[in-house]
Amino acid sequence: MRAAHSHWPEYLIEAAGLGMFMLSACVFGTLLAHPMSPLASHLARPLTMRALMGAAMGLTGLALVLSPWGKRSGGHFNPAMTLTFYRLGKIAPRDAAAYVVAQFVGGAAGVLIAAAALRSALAHPTVRYVVTTGTYGRGVAFGAELLISFGLMTAVLVVSNAPALNRFTPAVAALLVALYITFEAPLSGMSMNPARTLASALPAHFWDALWIYLVAPPLGMLAAAECYLRLGSHVLCAKLHHVNDQPCIFRCAFPGERRL
Repeated sequence: MRAAHSHWPEYLIEAAGLGMFMLSACVFGTLLAHPMSPLASHLARPLTMRALMGAAMGLTGLALVLSPWGKRSGGHFNPAMTLTFYRLGKIAPRDAAAYVVAQFVGGAAGVLIAAAALRSALAHPTVRYVVTTGTYGRGVAFGAELLISFGLMTAVLVVSNAPALNRFTPAVAALLVALYITFEAPLSGMSMNPARTLASALPAHFWDALWIYLVAPPLGMLAAAECYLRLGSHVLCAKLHHVNDQPCIFRCAFPGERRL
């Protein structure tokens, strides 16, 4: 109970962070895909549209992780990442559970706020609440989600646990998000995040292959963690940005870290 009481700011940050990420996804998705958008009319090639969407979401994620909020909560904004750091022993069980619940609630709230603001534009078939879905079948979508989730978590672990490189972790993660949206999105819709997919699926009433996005990202990230551990590597903390003046609620091995 003491942990839940003292760590509630981090829980709220995780909810608000994914909510803002989803709000950004809905706004940029509408601007880039809705047929009445003046920007969409100039985007003849799908690859160009995905590249712009990737840049927008990569920068959104980067801004959130580097914000004072992201520096405090660790900037997960993803249940699959939180569960992976829990498996690595960096998060207390109560904090991990609270993070996951907050992320699901925050993601859904972000899409609902966007729906209230954008109204029918967000529901248009070309936007469809920015749901995540692939065009090559469920097998391809599952494999793609597994692979990109494995890649993201591997990059985060390698970079964040190298003292000379850990300050670049948010930028590496943001770059991968941008590249994945640009090149991988046709395969699975590019989720890597169960809360992100469910947030869009709820108002869209789109349940097709939802299990893929609830199962594949955690499996991919947990597999990355197992591979990392088998190499004999150590995990210092669960924060994506460690070098800051914000307190840390995790089982952190960084010297001089402020603990809560």
